[in-house]
Amino acid sequence: NLPGTKKKAITVLCHFRSSMSNPKPREPHPAREDGCFAVTPERKYYIRGNAFIKRSLRPKEFITNWKGKTHVPRLRKELLMNEAAALRFIRQHTDIPVPDIYCGFEDDDASYLISQNIDGVNMSDLKDETQKAAAHVELEKHLAKLKGIKSKRLGGPSGIVIPPYHGEDYVFCHGDCSQHNVIVDPETLRIKAIVDWEYAGFFQAWRLSFHFTCARHHRLRWARRRTIRWSCWNF
Repeated sequence: NLPGTKKKAITVLCHFRSSMSNPKPREPHPAREDGCFAVTPERKYYIRGNAFIKRSLRPKEFITNWKGKTHVPRLRKELLMNEAAALRFIRQHTDIPVPDIYCGFEDDDASYLISQNIDGVNMSDLKDETQKAAAHVELEKHLAKLKGIKSKRLGGPSGIVIPPYHGEDYVFCHGDCSQHNVIVDPETLRIKAIVDWEYAGFFQAWRLSFHFTCARHHRLRWARRRTIRWSCWNF
């Protein structure tokens, strides 16, 4: 016979293993409302007709993990502002396909960026490797165009970064050009849009070669954040 404490420990372990092998369905995040198709620790995403809406989480919506630690997103407003500035910049200086920007604003302690919704599939969802290879050829041409745009100033086109000094020309980098941010026409395999330019800016040329990895660990160093209850960004 096992002592009572050991019996209890074994019972708890059996229940734990059972719960791991038969996990309960995960409930929708309580912060998700009608029209919201995705929630991350930093953003909420919506599609309304031809509009793709990205907004930051409000403090009451911050996500708490299983350890009880609340994730507090950094640069909630500034990253969306930088993305809007990057999309305008790309439209002005290249023919790289990007979504149209409709507006950006702040309301009720959340920042919004509303852009064109692009029909298509993510490059990562293409099943055939030959299809990905065809899209990759076009993507390399677009990245070469970015490399041709140079600046003496490091950082995003929004102009609100604090750049460290380097004595070299910087090239324009997407910052997170992984396959899930490349929208492709599944029939023609032509790239319809490159999206998610939050981390775009002028950086060292070698960073452009890491376009299939998430470069978000190369965080921009931003200037002091301004607290504005409501404002419209310049478009």
